[in-house]
Amino acid sequence: MDKVKAMAGRKINPILKQVLELGPTVVFFLIYMRIKDQSFTFGATEYSGFIVAALILVPLLLVATLALWLLAGAVSRMQIFVGVMVVFFGGLTAWFNDATFFKMKTTFVYGTFAVILGAGLARGKSLLQWVMAEVLPMKPEGWMILTRRLVLMFAALAVANEIIWRTQSEETWVILETFAMPAALFVFLMVNFMSLQRYFLEESGDES
Repeated sequence: MDKVKAMAGRKINPILKQVLELGPTVVFFLIYMRIKDQSFTFGATEYSGFIVAALILVPLLLVATLALWLLAGAVSRMQIFVGVMVVFFGGLTAWFNDATFFKMKTTFVYGTFAVILGAGLARGKSLLQWVMAEVLPMKPEGWMILTRRLVLMFAALAVANEIIWRTQSEETWVILETFAMPAALFVFLMVNFMSLQRYFLEESGDES
């Protein structure tokens, strides 16, 4: 048991961690930009450059997640969920030879986060606190505020994704999916962390 705990607590170089977490998506973008105007035939089926890039992302993400688990001893529930969704929607994309499924993945991921966190709020609980309390000690009221805001943000991102992929070009969607949406979420979190500093706890056991 002590050995398992030690594995879960292993430190990992933050730069390497970022590469493993963000690298597959960036590689997907680079591959897509290179082959977006091409088509490829496998067996008797012709696939667009977008679908090929999306299918390459699936094993890349799985390898990166496995590497992160081996190096850090653990991966977050969010990373596991996103990985499952990429595999699932990637499989649908390949099976039906339809890029729509992969584009809908983002809507489903953000929408699911909004629903799960919203369900916790409906019961008067912050599931976000349950997931992140150990790495970000904060008073319960702070977690409730952040969770409410995140529900709205995730819902907004889900709606935005639906609007973008339905109304904009494929290339525009790829660019916004790869860079704009993660950047918007990052800025949102940073702004909220700064605005909620008064709820932070100096020690995880101090809630006074």
